[in-house]
Amino acid sequence: MKQLLLLTLFFSIGFASLNNIYSFEADFIQNITDEKNKVLTYKGHLRASKPLYAMWQYFKPVQKDIYINSHNVTIIEPELEQVIVKRIESKFDFFNIVEHAKEIEKDIYEAFYKESKFTIMTKNNLIENISYLDEFDNQVELQFTKQKQNLKIDNKIFLPNIPLEYDIIRD
Repeated sequence: MKQLLLLTLFFSIGFASLNNIYSFEADFIQNITDEKNKVLTYKGHLRASKPLYAMWQYFKPVQKDIYINSHNVTIIEPELEQVIVKRIESKFDFFNIVEHAKEIEKDIYEAFYKESKFTIMTKNNLIENISYLDEFDNQVELQFTKQKQNLKIDNKIFLPNIPLEYDIIRD
């Protein structure tokens, strides 16, 4: 859960700084490779907007919606009919982190947060790939397609729609 929160917060605002992006939308494939080279693959769609809004919609292998704002992460899991609401415990300045990302070669940047190094690859000023090693020593890679940036996104889409019959777990 901690890696998901870190990743989600990073993406929620991280895109904005590399190329003066104020919103980002894309399909994604997320591959998580463990120390035994076992790969878990997730597919979905991401929308993010300044200052700190994001909605991750996972479609495969399970459906899951993750909503982020400056105070909470809300995870809606339809298959379990449950919602997890986690308070964001500290105010991270991700804009500052990403603004200080260093271009290490053409279209490849590095950004550091705590003990994680994020490698960000771009093409034609669009973020194509982000990879990092999580706190469990899993290699995480996100590949983006159908990227759109700097489009107006209505902030209403970042408000979770929680069915009344779902259990709500507050963490």
